[in-house]
Amino acid sequence: MAGTDHTKESRQGESGQGGPAIILADPQLGENIGAAARAMANFGLSELRLIRPRDGWPNDYAWKAASGADWVIEGARVCQSETEALGDLNYIYATTARPRDMIKPVMTPEAAAADMRARIAGGQKVGVLFGRERTGLENDQITLADMIIMAPVNPAFASLNLGQAVLLVGYEWYKLEAETLGDGTRQDGPCLEPGPRMPGTRPATREEVIGFFEQMESELDMSGFLYPPEKRPSMVRNIRNIFMRMSPTEQDVRTLRGVISSLVRVHKRKKQDP
Repeated sequence: MAGTDHTKESRQGESGQGGPAIILADPQLGENIGAAARAMANFGLSELRLIRPRDGWPNDYAWKAASGADWVIEGARVCQSETEALGDLNYIYATTARPRDMIKPVMTPEAAAADMRARIAGGQKVGVLFGRERTGLENDQITLADMIIMAPVNPAFASLNLGQAVLLVGYEWYKLEAETLGDGTRQDGPCLEPGPRMPGTRPATREEVIGFFEQMESELDMSGFLYPPEKRPSMVRNIRNIFMRMSPTEQDVRTLRGVISSLVRVHKRKKQDP
């Protein structure tokens, strides 16, 4: 469970609006149920409903594949019919990878997530219905849904693993409320925005960068690299631009200066002791 902060508890209600119920119709393998539960936990979802799980319930393989998302597995509700699983819901989204011979509105996972949030905020209970691993949802099951969710995937290979499909919907749901790019761990705090992280350092000041340039260029002059003299200005600019593109940190500058000093010392030693 790399990347998990074990000091935090994840339970139902931690996600800002509670979240949609995730309903797996006729799931076959316990491993896939566990993978779906793990994906739910990643994105603050906890209400799992299983319609006629083929291999029975509880399932040891599901526990193992959930990789610690125990509260999702423990709270899973087993139903023997679609009516039992969907009866208390006001609005249902059905996931499918192929067109069906029925008139139904279609949304992407991103648009569906925004629609779910609006409905939940208005007091509705919503759920997302996923089909069996090999064949997906049956048409009679899709008939019970209000909306179809279809992801923009490669039409030549559109089938998603059950866990992948749940993760895709869960990600779109959670990203609308996530305050960070990651919840962090005991070792590292949360990542608040894209870009390089600089634990223990900071962006280098221009004075530090220029000091590195002057050291490097002095040694390059001594080695004869910046030759002939008329080309030196353009060569220096090109070299400086290489390092400026990397937006060096203070630690980067100190490391680079140490590298140059080490190389120079070795070179001088070899000249003194051939």
